[in-house]
Amino acid sequence: MISSKDIRDILKSYDLDKLTIGVLGGHSALDVCAGAKKHGFKTLAVCQSGREKTYSKYFKTRDATNRVGEIIGCVDDVLLVDKFSDIVKPEVQEQLRARNTIFIHNRYFWVYFPDFSKIEKEFRVPIFGTRDMLKLEERDQPKNQYYLLEKAGIRIPKIFKKPEDIDRLVIVKVNEATRGYERAFFKAASFEEYKSKSHEMIEKKIITKEALDKAVIEEFIVGAQVNFNYFYSPFADEVELLGTDTRRQTNLDGLLRLPAWEQMDLHGLNFEPKMIETGHVAVTMKESLLEKALALGEKFVKATQSEHSHGIIGPFALQGAIIAEEGKEDIVIFDVSLRIPGSPGTRFTPYTGYLYGQDISVGERVAMEIAEGIKQGRLDELLT
Repeated sequence: MISSKDIRDILKSYDLDKLTIGVLGGHSALDVCAGAKKHGFKTLAVCQSGREKTYSKYFKTRDATNRVGEIIGCVDDVLLVDKFSDIVKPEVQEQLRARNTIFIHNRYFWVYFPDFSKIEKEFRVPIFGTRDMLKLEERDQPKNQYYLLEKAGIRIPKIFKKPEDIDRLVIVKVNEATRGYERAFFKAASFEEYKSKSHEMIEKKIITKEALDKAVIEEFIVGAQVNFNYFYSPFADEVELLGTDTRRQTNLDGLLRLPAWEQMDLHGLNFEPKMIETGHVAVTMKESLLEKALALGEKFVKATQSEHSHGIIGPFALQGAIIAEEGKEDIVIFDVSLRIPGSPGTRFTPYTGYLYGQDISVGERVAMEIAEGIKQGRLDELLT
């Protein structure tokens, strides 16, 4: 594991006046780069060959010829690799350190790395946040997100250990056969329905029997789905609510826009709803729920601090639903992001404006914390 001493030694070789904020080219890279540029940092996207134009062309920092202003874009530099996992190669790491790079990890760090332990043990580039917690998003890891949520005393859906125990509507979260990092969700209200739907999905090669055996069977929560996006600052020792959003999923979103009789026609054609995330929509919630939402964030941070030497640093998200029962509302959390969430639209909710007087994206809030770390001479406290 990369130690705190390793990070301090690397920082001694850095020119802190010429720091580069680096990120893998995807997920939330533009959010990170735009925020970093606002606070005077250079930016770098490590891109996989064939997937680089967003960063090397369309949003590249360049002279604003024939446009208002002098400079447009937010990505200063692109480092091409054959595949994202090549970032651990010694020659790539050397280039990153030569640019005084601090890396912002995102979901790609887990998805595209067959052996994530190489990031934990061999990636000698400072990462903003807690690098050894990212794997806890995965439900097959010991002391994973469910463990942390329970330790925090946060309400989660009922988990069924065996499909034979299903006694209510559940959602089954099983990895896809072709894209193991994406999940093929299906719902069932009984063991018989579970058997028939899973058998059909295996026959269509959407999932495998092996993946089904490892699936999570979770009570389906009927409520208004909301992602709560937070930021924990070790310097202020405070949890901030940066914004709230909800997911857009294909082809489920399109299905829900049809009237019921047309949905039934699709059912007759063996149409299968898919819950593949394609984007996010900014949402707000009524003010009376804010205290409850922030309390959840505070509880979660304390749980991570009791389990890990650093605890969570910077952005994280609790994803769930607001339910109504017995005349009052409650929040049930069914997913956790232990890094920057992929929803740049959260800045279009009002909560950072209430706190800072202006809307702030997650990427900008990260840059603000790094700048504060430099100012206080405590940058190493933000890095692992």
